[in-house]
Amino acid sequence: MPEVLVLIERVEVDGVREVTKPSLELLTIARRLGDPSAVVIGSPDADVAGTLKKYGAAKIYSVSTGEGAEDAGVSGYLVAPEAEVLAQLIEKTSPAAVLVVSTGRGKEIAGRLAVKTESGLITDAVDVTAADGTPTTKQSVFAGSFVVQARVTKGTPIITVKPNSVTPEEVDGAGSDVAEEAFAVTISDAAKGAKVTGAEPRKASGRPELTEAAIVVSGGRGTGGDFEPIQAFADSLGAAVGASRAAVDSGWYPHSFQVGQTGKTVSPQLYVANGISGAIQHRAGMQTSKTIVAVNTDEEAPIFELVDFGVVGDLHTVLPAATDAINRGR
Repeated sequence: MPEVLVLIERVEVDGVREVTKPSLELLTIARRLGDPSAVVIGSPDADVAGTLKKYGAAKIYSVSTGEGAEDAGVSGYLVAPEAEVLAQLIEKTSPAAVLVVSTGRGKEIAGRLAVKTESGLITDAVDVTAADGTPTTKQSVFAGSFVVQARVTKGTPIITVKPNSVTPEEVDGAGSDVAEEAFAVTISDAAKGAKVTGAEPRKASGRPELTEAAIVVSGGRGTGGDFEPIQAFADSLGAAVGASRAAVDSGWYPHSFQVGQTGKTVSPQLYVANGISGAIQHRAGMQTSKTIVAVNTDEEAPIFELVDFGVVGDLHTVLPAATDAINRGR
């Protein structure tokens, strides 16, 4: 079967690098299309390699430039070097597709790669299948008004996939025959035009990353600026916290947590909207969620047209009661 390149994202947790959940989702999707080949910038340690094998990687490419630290020649810069890495791997392997996590960074890498390889690009896919041997995607478009199917008709299909589109699946007996291959790349001077001179990790909140969370609890204008019930309910569920544009514009919550057309797009298994009217700007960022619950005092709020379950009530009463019930049930 042809290779399917998957660009792997890693995060550092307590000084240990771990593979992100969206990257494991991509490996699960890649198995539908061919043999998943994980592309890791730098040398994966034993734990990372073990995780990739467990989730179905048939091959692992460890990418290096030979410039000092194991991956400084790539990750020490912005996104351009990673696009060049993937372009060189495409030339070497002629893969059936390239899969990248659909984040701002991932979409920029994919866009640059499409230009370099003169290939078609599909972004923000929520599903990928292999109909007739050709990758076929589903996307939610026009602010979620339509779901469309699309295929790349030129070059190598380059696809970015939204987090939480599938559940990562382990492979029984995987890992014994996985090939690990060092891949030396040459990065052009043009790709090194912007260098990372310093990075400061965001303070840990104890909550999952918004775009990767399986459960998201969001608050809007109805909070009146009091996000304590939202946060307490989210913590009882192990969820991420989001906010509507109205709440962010009012200064009640940081912009980095905004869900919507001008904020972040999320697609969790469960989305709970509290005090959010359901304007199209917000719906565009969350309506591909698998299950949607809304709490609002206005029974005519547009959000109720979208939900699977709706509660007409004051979030300041409903959420504390729900939080207490969840905590007592543990």
